[in-house]
Order: sequence, then C-alpha cells, then structure tokens
Amino acid sequence: MEDPSFWNDPEISQNKMRELKSMKDDMEIYNKLKGQFEDMETLIEMGYEENDPSLIPEIDELLKDFETSLDKIRVKTLLSEEYDKNNAILSLHAGAGGTESCDWTSMLYRMYNRWALAKGFTVEELDYLDGDEAGIKSVTFQINGENAYGYLKSEKGVHRLVRISPFNAAGKRQTSFASCDVMPEIEEDLDIEINDDDIRIDTYRSSGAGGQHINKTSSAIRITHIPTNIVVQCQNERSQHSNKDKAMQMLKAKLYMLRLQENSQKASEIRGEVKEIGWGNQIRSYVLQPYTMVKDHRTGEESGNTTAVLDGDIDNFISGYLKWNSLSKEKGE
Repeated sequence: MEDPSFWNDPEISQNKMRELKSMKDDMEIYNKLKGQFEDMETLIEMGYEENDPSLIPEIDELLKDFETSLDKIRVKTLLSEEYDKNNAILSLHAGAGGTESCDWTSMLYRMYNRWALAKGFTVEELDYLDGDEAGIKSVTFQINGENAYGYLKSEKGVHRLVRISPFNAAGKRQTSFASCDVMPEIEEDLDIEINDDDIRIDTYRSSGAGGQHINKTSSAIRITHIPTNIVVQCQNERSQHSNKDKAMQMLKAKLYMLRLQENSQKASEIRGEVKEIGWGNQIRSYVLQPYTMVKDHRTGEESGNTTAVLDGDIDNFISGYLKWNSLSKEKGE
C-alpha cells in the first residue's frame, strides 16, 4: 500500500498531478473520438436509408475533426523516450551573414514563442545576445510544458531562410542560416562529476530584456567545459549564484546526453549531429522568394503557408518528424 506521506513531497505530488492531468486529457480525446465515430456512423446510415446526399458535407466536416483529434493522440503515443516528457531548453545561434542571419534568428525565436504560447506552455529566457545592428546573435530559452522536449527535439539542426533581404538596398535575394540546439531540462541530480580544472567560468553583464540587474552588475555566467568545448550561459536569474547553479545544471545535462550519445549505436537518435551552420546541412528550408514554401528535408513535409509557419504553426512538421523517426527505428536505419 502506498505511503500517504508520499503525496506530501511537493515535487512528487506535482509530478503525480501532471500524470493524472495527462491521463484525463487522453480520456477526453478518446471519448470525443468515440462520440464522433458513432455520429458519423449514424449520419451515414441515415444518408443511405433516406438517399439524402445533403448529409455528405456534415459527414466530411466530422471526418476532418475526427482525423485531427486522432492524429493528436497518435503523435502523443510516439513520445515514449526517456526525456520526452521534460521541459525543453533551446539555443538559437546566427550563422555567417551578419545582420541578415541575426534577423533570421530573431524570426525563429518569435516562431517558437508563438508555438509555445498556442500550446499553453510558458517561455523562460535564459541568455540573450543582441545582433550588432539588428536581430539576435544568440538566445537560450526554456519552454515549460508537458512533452515539450518530445515535441521540440524535431527542431534540432540548421534552419535556412531564402527571401528578398530588407537590409539590402538593391533588393537582392538572400540566403541566411541559423542553428537550433535542443536538450531536455533534467532536474534530478545527475551522476556527472565535473573537475574544477576542466571548466572556465566567466562573468559578464547581462544584455537584453530582463530584471532590475540588467546592464548594472556582472551577474551573467558563462561556463566552458574545456575537454568537450561545450559552452553554457545563463543571465536570467537575479543573482550570479543562481545563474551559476542554472548554468551548471545545463552543463551536467549536456554532458549526460553526450555520455548517452557515446554509448549509443546511433548517436543522432539522442542529441543529433552537430553540423556547420551553412549550405548542405539544413534540416528545413523556409523559402519566401521567388515562391513560398517551407520544406523539411528529412521527412519531406511541406507547407505553402509560410506566414502561418513563421507565426508558430509547426505542428505538422513536428508530427511528421516523430512519425518518420519512429519508422526509421522500426527499419533499423
């Protein structure tokens, strides 16, 4: 019998409540699907019995809604890896190209913010570096919500933009690149030992939107792990001590994922390949000129509505990746 004191632990209780809410949501979707299926069966029978073609549009509408709900629950069943349920930490970095690439990085940051808010998730900015003239050179942020990492692991890689540059007086078409790194937030105390001699800790003044200490004190922290050249940064917390704790947590998580990667036969399944931010390495292209198309080069998923995609409508790309990844594992690729 479960110890009643088990529920008194705030962290355990919170996790239990999240699990219960998830199961409740799944049951609601199941009951909705069951009701829609029964309604469609009834309408089809009525249509046949009364030879009434006017019922077809209503059946089509029900079928579309049914397929949407079914796809949501089917995608959720693909989120079964160890850290899929965790929050996600994303880092965006502008590639070569100066202001143009920095602007593209800010567009991606906006896209992921819009996606997160539409899901009811929260976004917490951890580190931010402005571009020299416009946009963002780099930004690290955490998206908090159920299965955030499971969904967003699909976004790891190089993203390519093709458009008429707003920064070019001649109105020439420009290609820009930005990279997206994604890792799960791992809150438990990981069995990772970090020697003091293996890290370099730098402090600097915070930049970008933030709390009262922004640009006043050197509270931001940058930690470089010398053996692996992994760099983590945090400037969001109010004190240097808190920023250091958060940065160390991120470093341990990255080193842990790296360890899993080294022990895996397929490293790309866990962390993905680290590639140069440039030609030939992109996972997805966003073309605004001379035509409009967003295409994922891994799955073949496409969308002609580039405005909606850049406004955060990326669920079709996420679900496409999860299905593609699942099939690849089944085939042993």
